[in-house]
Amino acid sequence: MKKSERLNDMIRYLNGREFFNLHDLMDKYDISKSTALRDIHSLEQLGMPIFSEHGRHGRYGILKNRLLSPIVFTMDEVYALYFAMLTLEAYQSTPFHLSVNKLGEKFEHCLSDKQLQQIRSMRKVLQFEMVQHAHVSQYLDLILKSILQESSCTIQYRKNKQQTSYHVQFFKISAKFGQWYASGIELSTQQYRVFRCDRITSVEEVEAEAPFTIDELRSLEIYQSKHSIDFEVEILEQAKDLFYKEHYPSMSLDCGKKTVIRGFYNPGEEAFIADYLMRYGSSVVSVKPESLRRMIQDRAERLLHHYQQL
Repeated sequence: MKKSERLNDMIRYLNGREFFNLHDLMDKYDISKSTALRDIHSLEQLGMPIFSEHGRHGRYGILKNRLLSPIVFTMDEVYALYFAMLTLEAYQSTPFHLSVNKLGEKFEHCLSDKQLQQIRSMRKVLQFEMVQHAHVSQYLDLILKSILQESSCTIQYRKNKQQTSYHVQFFKISAKFGQWYASGIELSTQQYRVFRCDRITSVEEVEAEAPFTIDELRSLEIYQSKHSIDFEVEILEQAKDLFYKEHYPSMSLDCGKKTVIRGFYNPGEEAFIADYLMRYGSSVVSVKPESLRRMIQDRAERLLHHYQQL
């Protein structure tokens, strides 16, 4: 193990300890006493607040009121973290109370002029496809808090100019194409639902104990009722990239002799599946069941009629 790798691992190893001695490091990293002493000196230079206790049972301690000890990152790791952070720029809101711009400024202040110049050069040639949304999801932090506390919420949800109240226990927040979504169980119907977070206009935590744990809710994510309907849609092979870009947990792709999307939908979800399959356009070869095919055809005819009337 290289010294830089050993010091990095040593920081993580010692960060949760209050005291340690030379033999702890010698045994764990198979190093000599002199190497262990040099490593402790290197850790102190990196900013780890180590102090020594002398005497017969001398040992080293780490200050209790320390900040998290610095982790030694390689420059490739620094670049990866920096560009991962930039993907947050696509979102008007995050579950965290922070400004992405200020976070970027803090990050850049930790870099040397040479490193900063390198990052700015990389930004010109590394392009991330991000869909900007103007909608604000103002209750992400409350939704995240309710998930972590395993509590339920009463939310007000606006869609198609109508506002509806739901009693929900959330268990997942996800982001897709610049938009935030919250998944949960509507407790009055025991049905799995996905809410677009910018349409949530209020969140109130319910004091009563929630009926599910997070693990139990995750098992309900792919909810299949006993009346669910299986579907099978053959698509052209070149259209499989559309599936990989976006699909849902109830779907799978079979790339054998034919390229087939298989899955199921529960009663009342057929329109949602039809709208999803519309994006495949003329790449669809066949659709089962017939009722789903007719629904897609009806949507296509209405779209054609719309353009004929323009």
